[in-house]
Amino acid sequence: MTDLPADIHTEQDDIDVDTLANLGPLRRLAGIWTGEKGLDINPNVDGSGQQAYIERIEAQPCDPQSNGPQLFYGLRYHVQARKPGLPETYHDQVGYWLWEPATGLVLHSLTIPRGQALLAAGHAAADADSFEVKAERGSTEYGIVSTWFLEQAFRTDSFRMKVTFHADGTWSYLQDTVLRVRGRDAPFHHTDRNTLRKIAEPTPNPLALAETG
Repeated sequence: MTDLPADIHTEQDDIDVDTLANLGPLRRLAGIWTGEKGLDINPNVDGSGQQAYIERIEAQPCDPQSNGPQLFYGLRYHVQARKPGLPETYHDQVGYWLWEPATGLVLHSLTIPRGQALLAAGHAAADADSFEVKAERGSTEYGIVSTWFLEQAFRTDSFRMKVTFHADGTWSYLQDTVLRVRGRDAPFHHTDRNTLRKIAEPTPNPLALAETG
């Protein structure tokens, strides 16, 4: 919404409870996925390094959510990544993908257990084959917050993620996180990329299950 309505309290009274049927471009993210060709370009003491990773992403539909008249359909997701051949978690991440049908707004929330969170936004058509979301440090709408250490040593200035769907049912992403690393003059582009294939279908959201059950 670009303009606030006069009534900011009343929720929509005719809501389709089937989240999977109303996810727009996010529908093709729903399910459980695996990716075995992840590549992380990250900063290290020598400048930069490359790390391959294996990834599992679970994205399950949640019930429709309202901010007064604003209505979202979404997926609650969990990302787990590990280095090939090693058992420990290399990266863990949780959040939501949200779609606002009325405006085409796509939201991506991200929280990692190292003291960082962000909310990124973009717009897409319901049948889009790709879309992009971004966040910037200092924004009070679609911004980035970090723990004191990360803010001082590896400050995140911006985040951008492009998702692309492929004809074979897989999807891929490219993330570019621009960092200001203490002691370096130039910004560092910390990038991550992978291609995911589906290994299990999603479970319908609770309201949809209740209606059909």
